[in-house]
Amino acid sequence: MSNTFSVIVWSKEGCHYCEEVKQYLKEKQVGYQTIDVTDNDDRRDILEAKYGVRHVPVVEIGKNGIYEGVTKVGIDHVEKALAPYLQTS
Repeated sequence: MSNTFSVIVWSKEGCHYCEEVKQYLKEKQVGYQTIDVTDNDDRRDILEAKYGVRHVPVVEIGKNGIYEGVTKVGIDHVEKALAPYLQTS
């Protein structure tokens, strides 16, 4: 099994909290992909189906095809979900 993990940030243009999450990840030197939901209800539908929310930011963290979605706003929630991956990478 690989120790490599992936991070996906679901965000939209003009979202202060989204930029805050991205900045935090950059400071921690954690690479991430962005999925922009601006003017894209289909992508918000995916969030609703997966996590029961339509808001952003949502941060998905995982490996081997298994992801945890952080839907609560606040760096502390992202930090807590990310901690186990940073310890094993």
